[in-house]
Amino acid sequence: MWRVTLEAFGVLLLAFLLGNLAFAWFQLNKPETKASAEQKEQKEQSCFCHLTGVLDDCFCDVESIDVFNNFKVYPRIKKLMERDYFRYYKVNLKRACPFWPDDGHCAIKDCHVEPCPESQIPAGIKSGNYNKYSQAAGEDESDVSAGEDVSDVSDVSECQQVQELGAINSTLSNQSKEAFADWARHDDAQDHFCELDDESSPDAEYVDLLLNPEGYTGYKGPSAWRVWNSIYEENCFKPRSVYRPLNPLTPSRGDDDPVPGESFYNWLEGLCLEKRVFYRLISGLHTSINIHLCAKYLLDEGWGRSVWGPNAQEFRWRFDRAETKGEGTRRLKNLYFLYLMELRALSKVAAYFERAVVHLYTGNGREDADTKELLLQVFDDIKRFPMHFDEKSMFAGRQKEAKSLKEEFRLHFKNISRIMDCVGCSKCRLWGKLQTQGLGTALKILFSEKQIKNLPERSASKGFQLTRQEVVALINAFARLSSSIHELHNFRLLLKEGGR
Repeated sequence: MWRVTLEAFGVLLLAFLLGNLAFAWFQLNKPETKASAEQKEQKEQSCFCHLTGVLDDCFCDVESIDVFNNFKVYPRIKKLMERDYFRYYKVNLKRACPFWPDDGHCAIKDCHVEPCPESQIPAGIKSGNYNKYSQAAGEDESDVSAGEDVSDVSDVSECQQVQELGAINSTLSNQSKEAFADWARHDDAQDHFCELDDESSPDAEYVDLLLNPEGYTGYKGPSAWRVWNSIYEENCFKPRSVYRPLNPLTPSRGDDDPVPGESFYNWLEGLCLEKRVFYRLISGLHTSINIHLCAKYLLDEGWGRSVWGPNAQEFRWRFDRAETKGEGTRRLKNLYFLYLMELRALSKVAAYFERAVVHLYTGNGREDADTKELLLQVFDDIKRFPMHFDEKSMFAGRQKEAKSLKEEFRLHFKNISRIMDCVGCSKCRLWGKLQTQGLGTALKILFSEKQIKNLPERSASKGFQLTRQEVVALINAFARLSSSIHELHNFRLLLKEGGR
């Protein structure tokens, strides 16, 4: 009897196990219903939920910008950034923070300044990689052979192998430094929206931007928090009594407010256009920087070579609606807003570069001509874009009030450029200073429309002038925004595939 009972129990147990296995297999392989598919898609694309349609404060939609940027502008401007004229940016990374004691001693190798040995600097640079930008370039060009050898991007491969990804190549020969100082005399200073570095300072050095790409450095904590908090809390026209929405770099105040940040946006919508635009520009810049660190993230650091790539989890943390309490979509839209504003500035300044008197001078006639031709192709694409930001409504009130507001706008932004000297990570400081100078140059252009229209065709500019540093910063800063929008497309695909 016991034997029969045990056999029966064994049969029942086997049937139970087989039933569970069959049920599990069915659950894994059952057809996905429409509802579950929609839920899965919504979860995967939650970072991009509502990132569609017309943007606030302008008449352009996200989809049009995506197509225009990813298929027209981005491929060309990416090539333009590889040209010698736009690769080298002079910056002082040793300026002291003017607002609080410097606590920015970065302990992470990927944000250290590591000069490239002079012996490995391309020969074309050491022999005189001229970087002046003026009418004088045209006068001297006859002395330069069109066939002169200029180092190609591949020439720095040996240096790249020696350097870590985050190293900043800032070593140039004394001959080159003296030449740069001479050419700087051709650059006329103007009314700036940024605190400019003193290019004659011994601490100001040229860095190769291609060797120092913007990306994740591990820079975070109190130092990074204080920089962004100072920008948002003290320089965006915001009273401290109005709670700003959740920022990844600031601690949360809890869930007491049933609609987090609603009071802030009610206050923001009540502002005049100029102050509302100011906040959106800063938010857009912050978003662009965050996208780049998510796209070029340190995924693995072993004994061998470090592995870099997109980090979908980091991207979700910064832009997912659930993670940011609905704030992520607003941040992404502000990136598009900033893109449109800088796009408008480039369309305005195109006439400045189209003149025959303007040369992007490196000392190689053939490369200089090719660089300018490529830049003008970018301008042609930009001018054909049908939905530009309309800046004419800004500062359009009574003359006295408009002038006062414009000056307040300029001083706030100039103060933000000074805060960049408080960034503790050298690479973060480099790209922060470059992008704020680029945005400041774009604002300068938008507020100089009359001077640009009256530029003489065949003589030096007197009413409006851009220094070489401003040109390099302007184009590189826009290239960063173009890259950010391109990376958004990549993250869409990655999240749809369930990437991490």
